[in-house]
Amino acid sequence: MSQANTRSLILTVAAIVLGGLLALAGSSNSWTIGGGADGGGFPGFALAVIVAFAVQWIAYIPAAIAQTDRYFDLTGSLTYISVTVLLLACSPGLDPRSVILTAVVVIWAARLGSFLFARNRRSGTDDRFDEIKTSKLRFLSVWTVQGLWVSLTAAAAWIAIASAGSAPLGWTTWIGLAVWAFGFTFEVIADNQKRLFKADPDNEGKFIQTGLWSVSRHPNYFGEIVLWIGVLVIAAPVLQGWQWIALLSPVFVVVLLTRVSGIPLLEAKAKRKWGDDPEYQAYRARTPQLLPRIGGGRSPESPDARQ
Repeated sequence: MSQANTRSLILTVAAIVLGGLLALAGSSNSWTIGGGADGGGFPGFALAVIVAFAVQWIAYIPAAIAQTDRYFDLTGSLTYISVTVLLLACSPGLDPRSVILTAVVVIWAARLGSFLFARNRRSGTDDRFDEIKTSKLRFLSVWTVQGLWVSLTAAAAWIAIASAGSAPLGWTTWIGLAVWAFGFTFEVIADNQKRLFKADPDNEGKFIQTGLWSVSRHPNYFGEIVLWIGVLVIAAPVLQGWQWIALLSPVFVVVLLTRVSGIPLLEAKAKRKWGDDPEYQAYRARTPQLLPRIGGGRSPESPDARQ
């Protein structure tokens, strides 16, 4: 077995193990399905994690046969939507907090999924997968990791929806909803500004530094992090004991975007493309990587990062 395949196998096993541990911890005080009068049954949150992984593996089969990544992002988004709705449908009672959490996750996933799918159709492919999709084992590993990614990111919402405990809506709910709305709006505006910039033929080969991109090199990722913090705040009142593993949700998003597959890859790509451009160097020097510069004004036209 090649070194790349060995790493992929280890990554696949690690993702499954971590998913299992997440399901075990998050299922504490969860309502169950199929239990008799004496209790028992299968915890709702554990079911959600299993379904999240299963959807990826089912989608992987036709994708591997066709060696295509076209439906990778769309599958991830549909997993968020389907599993969240499934949890709400299986809940013993229609809790208002669960309805709110379902709504914010579904709205976010539907918007981002359609945006990424449309972008993928315009570009024809995602260059991250050029080498990976030719190896069935390596390709399987990224689909498996997507199952873990979905489960960890949605953990706060799913654990709260599956919780056997309840709490009345209060000020934390509205604060969390406001934080989510701010982050969601920030992300949508940033993505749309970038889309319009790249759609203009006059900007071919250029980088964006106008609008929200003038105050942050990755404003869409900033919005993404903020909205998941908002989801955690909405979910927090019903969490107890091991359910507080839900804290991993925004932490995982931060680590993923700032240390793994988000900003590091895009910054490296931008440097390769515009690293010798004095205008890009000036843009990097005056524009924060993630946290928006308060009071930052518009900059002259310059490069961007979320390619």
